[in-house]
Amino acid sequence: MPGTSEHLLRASPPVESDILDALRTATAPLHAEVDQCLPLAQPVPDLAAYRSHLRLLDAWMRRLAAFEPNPVPLEAHRAAVADDLRTCDALLPTPADALHHDTTPPQPRSAAFLWGVSYVLEGSRLGGRVLYRRLAEPLAPHPLNYLQGEGEQTGAQWKRFVARLQAQSFGPDEVRSACEGAVDAFELLLQCHRQTERAA
Repeated sequence: MPGTSEHLLRASPPVESDILDALRTATAPLHAEVDQCLPLAQPVPDLAAYRSHLRLLDAWMRRLAAFEPNPVPLEAHRAAVADDLRTCDALLPTPADALHHDTTPPQPRSAAFLWGVSYVLEGSRLGGRVLYRRLAEPLAPHPLNYLQGEGEQTGAQWKRFVARLQAQSFGPDEVRSACEGAVDAFELLLQCHRQTERAA
């Protein structure tokens, strides 16, 4: 969405010296919007809702794959989503709507920008664990592997990621670029959601 991330960042307070605080501040409104609109946000989601959730994530990650070089965590996330989609497809009727994937041209991005994208990807693992604990029993026998993440080690993995992020010693320009990457990642997810809603 051209110009959106720049507008949000201009409207934000001055960038904090701590990269994690800066990323949280820059993405807080978008994070809240995403939490409310995803397929699993409904009061009693079923397995079909989980498949819709995975299909949305698959479309989103295809968009993220246009960033060059690819964010480091992206390949593992895409593989986990694909595995869970195959399991869903074995348990549910074939969906009426086919998946359509737009071709997005490569978009070279800075290392700091990609750290911001990775912040969103890795942070989603923590939310996935919360959803897993809520949905594991009602959605059985699906293993919900994507939501499981690294199991009980998910929190430790997040701490390792944060330690690497904070070790980058970013200056103000790099912090701003990382925030742009995180905001763009959330905006792309919301854009994919809106396109899915229009196609429904």
